[in-house]
Amino acid sequence: MKKILLIFVLFFFISPHALSHSSHYKGIKVINMDVFRNGKLIGYSNYFFSHGNNTLEVKNYTQIKVKLLNLVIFSISSEAVEKYKDDKLISYNSTTFQNEKEKYVKLKFDNLNNNYIIDGSSFKGVSDTDTIIGNWWNHKIIKVDKQISPISGSVKKQVVSFIGKEKVEIYGKNFLLDHYRLISKNKDTPEDKKLDFDIWLNPENNLIFKVSYKKKGLWEYRLKSFEIN
Repeated sequence: MKKILLIFVLFFFISPHALSHSSHYKGIKVINMDVFRNGKLIGYSNYFFSHGNNTLEVKNYTQIKVKLLNLVIFSISSEAVEKYKDDKLISYNSTTFQNEKEKYVKLKFDNLNNNYIIDGSSFKGVSDTDTIIGNWWNHKIIKVDKQISPISGSVKKQVVSFIGKEKVEIYGKNFLLDHYRLISKNKDTPEDKKLDFDIWLNPENNLIFKVSYKKKGLWEYRLKSFEIN
C-alpha cells in the first residue's frame, strides 16, 4: 500500500511532457491495471517497459478468470510484446488462451511497402501505419480511426468522441480526467465484435486511468499503479 501511495504522490510531480506516442512514455517502467466485472476483481493486465536507444519494448501479461459457483465460466491468459523504433511500431506478437482456445497475432512492419503485415488467428493481411494495437497503455487509442485487436489481429474501424472532463474516484483518490467514447464505425458490426468503450484519460501524463464496457456484465480496467525511473 505504501508503494502504491508513493507512486500516486509521484504522479503529481511528473512533468506533463515526461510521458509523451511511444516517446511520450519515456521513463515509465510499469503500468498495473486491475480488471473488474460487476465490481468484483477478476484479474489484471500489466505492462512492462524497456527503453533503449530510440527503441521501446512493451510486454503485457493479462490474466482473467470469471467464476460462477466456483466454476470458471470465462478465462483469458495472454502474453504479448510490442516493439517500437523511432516512435514507430515495428513488431507485435501475442499468444492468448481464451477459454482454453488459442488465439494469436504476429505483426511486422514492412519497410518496403510502408505497412503492417498481419498474421492473426482471425485476420491475415495488411494494414496501414496509422493503425495501432488496441492496448490500454497507449493514449493514441483515442487519436486514430483504426485499431488492431491485440488478441486476434482483426482490424477494426472506430469513431472516438470527447465527452468532457469528469471527476473520477479510483481507489479512494479523486482525479479530473478526460472522458472519451470509442465505438465501432460500422454500425452493422456483430454485437460480439463491436467496439463500445468509455475511456478516462489523464491529459497531464497521457495515462489511461479507467476503461469500462458492457459485455455480459459491466467490465472495468482501473489503473492500480505505475512506476517511473
